[in-house]
Amino acid sequence: MTSGIGRRRAAARDEGGAAYQERREEIVRAAAEMFKKNGYRGTKLNDVAEAMNLDRASLYYYVGSKEELFHDVVGGAVETNADTAEAILNGPGSAPDKLRTLVTGLMVSYAESYPFLYVYIQENLGSGGAHDRSDWAREMRRHNKRYENAVVAIVQAGIDEGTFRTATQAWVIAYGVIGMVAWSNRWFNPNESTVPAAEIGAAYAETLLKGLIV
Repeated sequence: MTSGIGRRRAAARDEGGAAYQERREEIVRAAAEMFKKNGYRGTKLNDVAEAMNLDRASLYYYVGSKEELFHDVVGGAVETNADTAEAILNGPGSAPDKLRTLVTGLMVSYAESYPFLYVYIQENLGSGGAHDRSDWAREMRRHNKRYENAVVAIVQAGIDEGTFRTATQAWVIAYGVIGMVAWSNRWFNPNESTVPAAEIGAAYAETLLKGLIV
């Protein structure tokens, strides 16, 4: 049975009032910072409530559970990244152009959605994310695989068109590309970095392309 606070929360979300939605987005962003700092398991709803200067009951007016918060934190960012990668793959340009755009764009997306994508990376590589069997987790892994497949396809296209040289398979190079940029979750914070994300992404892309372009 749905609780009274649950019914009020559902009604508030359905009505879509600007003030309510803005406050909820602030809570989601605060939760993202907590997840990045402490991990999913190490974060409690009380931590988020304290960060927002809310009591537990007030927080429940905006969000029903820690799991719901986590889904909101990472879901949209992961799906958007996959959509972007597929659009680059299917768009105009040579394979080197596409790889340059993708790598630079990935770093920029990390900055623009900070720390949402980094939270996903940390949890997916940690003890819980990869073994979550929920429908939501399977959907996230599907989007992640879409992204990986797009990168592999770009590298393979470069090999096929003769613009990339490599002594190994396309997926090996593609996973290296993904891993190099993803590692920035260990040190990059757009609010503190003296080098902008676009410059970092461009430097990564040029380094990669110098080793791949024929």
